[in-house]
Amino acid sequence: MNGSSSGSPGLSSRARSGDAASMSVEAPFPPLERFATWVREARRILFITGAGISADSGLPTYRGVGGLYDGAGTEDGMEIEEALSGPMMRRRPELCWKYIAQVERACRGAAPNRAHEVIAELQRRQGGVVVLTQNVDGLHRAAGGPEDVIEIHGNVHELHCTRCAWERVVPSYEGLAIPPRCPECDAVVRPRVVLFQEMLPDRALDRLRAEVAQGFSLVVSVGTTAVFPYISAPVHMASDWGAHTVEINPGRSQISHLVELHLPARAAPTFEALAAALGYA
Repeated sequence: MNGSSSGSPGLSSRARSGDAASMSVEAPFPPLERFATWVREARRILFITGAGISADSGLPTYRGVGGLYDGAGTEDGMEIEEALSGPMMRRRPELCWKYIAQVERACRGAAPNRAHEVIAELQRRQGGVVVLTQNVDGLHRAAGGPEDVIEIHGNVHELHCTRCAWERVVPSYEGLAIPPRCPECDAVVRPRVVLFQEMLPDRALDRLRAEVAQGFSLVVSVGTTAVFPYISAPVHMASDWGAHTVEINPGRSQISHLVELHLPARAAPTFEALAAALGYA
């Protein structure tokens, strides 16, 4: 349910030079120790997280190896991007909800992993730590961090009426009628998420702009392909801030050639090692 927007939130600049291969030759310390040093010294840190951080909690992606819709359309003869779209929610809410419920059911019972927990611990201990997440699973908040989480694509557990002001937070969709109806006005209820072909929420965009205006001294991308401009923009802006940049991703992404330090590993074990390097229990 990673929807697309009409563009980035006014964020653009040039990238800090250097890729993982070239930087590893010059590195005076092992990569993890460099990362830990940058975290200790940072005044403000931005963590940008995608599906890869929640994969270690057992959450499947929509596409790709092991994804819910790996290399195939839906049983209703359309691509998942069409089924999980804003126009489909308006035209055939029962069909759109069918696939929203499938995604929620596949994720039900998932708990924050060590990556979520260490980021939350950093927020509590260090301050100035902001999370920009594309994930709608709510695991960053479940990890117990402060409110400094920008859920740019929303949260699947937050429901609201499409007609009146009714809203509710639910732990799961178990027992919900599909599609659910508003108890106040009987209109269709939907999750507060960005579906395909929908705009990003103004409140989240305004918060992102405000944080970016202050700048960061460390930008860390975790488990995201960074295909959306509003996700990759802070990495491009890092050189203007004099910020270090790190990517934690087993594979390569749109920003891998831009970052100072690429750690080709899964999120949870990397953050476990980071916690040890920082002296966290």
